[in-house]
Amino acid sequence: MLMQRWKWIITGGVQGVGFRPFVYKAALHAKVTGQVLNTPEGVLIEVQGAPDRLEAFEDTFSATIPPLARIVTWDREVITPLPGEDAFQILKSTGGHGHQVLISPDVATCDDCIADMRDPANRRYRYAFTNCTNCGPRYTITRSIPYDRAYTSMSCFPLCSDCLEEYENPLDRRFHAQPNACPECGPKLWLTDRPGRTLCENDEAVRRTAALLLEGRLVAMKGLGGFHLVCDARNQDAVQELRTRKNRKDKPLAIMVADLDAALAFCVLSEAEQKLLTGRQRPIVLARARKDSGLAPGLSPDTAFLGVMLPYTPLHHVLFDELGRSENLPAAMVMTSGNLSSDPICLGNREALRRLSGIADNFLLHDRDILIRCDDSVLRVVDEKPQFIRRARGYTPTPIDLAKDGPTVLGVGPLLKNTLCLTKGRQAFVSQHIGDLDHLEAYGFFREIRAHLQDILQVEPQAVVHDLHPDFLSTGFARESGLPCLPLQHHFAHIHAVLAENRHIGAAIGLALDGVGLGDDGTMWGGEALLVDTAKLEHRRLARFSRVMLPGGDVATREPWRLARAHLHALGIRAPGEKPWPWLQEYAAADKVVAQVLERRINSPLSSSCGRLFDAVSAMLGLCERISYEGQAAIRLEAIQDKEEKGVYSCPVIEYDGIVKLDTLELFAQVHAEWRDGEHPATISRRFHLGLIDGLCRLYLHLAERCSCTTVALSGGVMQNLTLATELPRALAAQGATVLTHRELPPNDACISLGQAAYGQLVLQP
Repeated sequence: MLMQRWKWIITGGVQGVGFRPFVYKAALHAKVTGQVLNTPEGVLIEVQGAPDRLEAFEDTFSATIPPLARIVTWDREVITPLPGEDAFQILKSTGGHGHQVLISPDVATCDDCIADMRDPANRRYRYAFTNCTNCGPRYTITRSIPYDRAYTSMSCFPLCSDCLEEYENPLDRRFHAQPNACPECGPKLWLTDRPGRTLCENDEAVRRTAALLLEGRLVAMKGLGGFHLVCDARNQDAVQELRTRKNRKDKPLAIMVADLDAALAFCVLSEAEQKLLTGRQRPIVLARARKDSGLAPGLSPDTAFLGVMLPYTPLHHVLFDELGRSENLPAAMVMTSGNLSSDPICLGNREALRRLSGIADNFLLHDRDILIRCDDSVLRVVDEKPQFIRRARGYTPTPIDLAKDGPTVLGVGPLLKNTLCLTKGRQAFVSQHIGDLDHLEAYGFFREIRAHLQDILQVEPQAVVHDLHPDFLSTGFARESGLPCLPLQHHFAHIHAVLAENRHIGAAIGLALDGVGLGDDGTMWGGEALLVDTAKLEHRRLARFSRVMLPGGDVATREPWRLARAHLHALGIRAPGEKPWPWLQEYAAADKVVAQVLERRINSPLSSSCGRLFDAVSAMLGLCERISYEGQAAIRLEAIQDKEEKGVYSCPVIEYDGIVKLDTLELFAQVHAEWRDGEHPATISRRFHLGLIDGLCRLYLHLAERCSCTTVALSGGVMQNLTLATELPRALAAQGATVLTHRELPPNDACISLGQAAYGQLVLQP
């Protein structure tokens, strides 16, 4: 009989996802011999047998690839058969510098493991660290590649005989499940009081935690990528106490509920939202909250949308099973990041006891180390497609595929909503959400992730790309890195990011609708039309919004009334008429100072920011005079819209001295005039939103003809506004535009690092 031997090298997310046992079973089914092992180049497979048996193996292989696997390349060659081979084997992994494999993101607990935990006869009954090759922690417990137990935080938990038997059996679903454990050999739980004294352990700790939560206590709970602060979402006093202690006055708080039925009791969920909520990533999903659901008021005071998620670790499932025994109504727990406002999420037990003792009454701890901090991901559904608000757990470190291969480049991101990005070949690895780098703790996290990404990818960047702003810590890091530095303006980076996500090569008109970023003319940009050509590497500012001053600089971003005052000043309105401006009751004295600042142009940089326009309108309508979290004023403005209103304010495109401008000052003038005349704020808000969309379409038509370009790329934090995210792409498409939007990253500043790295690759292309 003619024997052949085929060899594959498969790269991508193929370690820690049950890939080798899957290959082993396919080989047994096809009755072929050979071997499979993890190598630095990828998963190496060799199979030997008659040609029809090899084809049967390949058919089985292709049709039943594990759901968690992500194949990037699949190379096959015919090699010399080995005489005397009589079995198929799984061989030990080999190490070495450089590799072509990916670490899987953390994966929510699978149904089989949940069944194990709910079976009283199973040795993992109610065990809070149950997992298998189809689920469980990956990225957050991994030190380095290859993904073997010795390189994870499970290395200090020797397997008992039962777990070892599972681990070594290729036909068991826990074969080489690196976090495999049971109550006999695995991690333990314990509950402490605020000083850290142990109160109880393991299952009793879960029972006591559930009781404490239902009594209104605040608990810091160690999770998958860090700590959560937890309280009963039905208990108004507990929710308010959490806000007070965490210094989180108004920012929305996400909840966790036991299952989809419970989620439907609290939120109106479309089919797309349900699919997102129940997927293996288990993100927080922003969904419309039901009225009179029994939740405490004030979980999301500025919007009708509520962040909801389902359990994604065994500990969550055990806790909610216990909560379900305690009351008839579906349980709902606030689950917010375990940190003080703007600090990184807590990672270790001692760190949590030190940093969270002023917030939590009790601590539910365990002894499996978290090696990598990773917050919950946050998404919403826009036109039946997911839009990221924050990309982290469940999605990182999954790479973004680029249009072309290129050298390794590091993008260090902006100041706020920072992420890092490293490219490797034609893939871009964007880190999880790091946070705001105006806090030294976040900068320490930034440095941790930079080192970790470079280590697990085993690459050396050839250049680093940074923002134009000289005072950003990320800019300072780049300049001190010893690598060649490439500066890139903030909003051009936004557009490069959305083009990279869509693998677009060539020219595009970028509409960067954002907060503020330093422009190359020294002013603060944020409402820009930009030409970006990735083929010619051409950058050009085509148009901008009307410019107004930011009285007090950064203070104006925290006090939107200053922005309304600046717009009025730009319109020549120096004093209110018969109707007092909304902020005068609280800020009358400060208003007089701001008036002088504007007249003298003291510490009042010019800005064309779209985000600051929204803030100004919100303050003009008396909705938000001072923010307690980023985007609050715009969120309130969007939330009050009368969706039945059809009126549209005028937002003309004007040109003088070669400068094209979208006259957003005229748009604000109509807001002010109708506010002065007593029009309802809900009507004004809707007319404003529709007017801006209409103006942007007019701007596109003006520029498309001039540039002979019909591709439009949309990016920037304002694209998180649901009205713009939904209606602007439709309106542009109706004008003949090909519209590119973000689908793999948030449109906010978290995408900046990708844009920087993608740009750097283009610059370094030979």
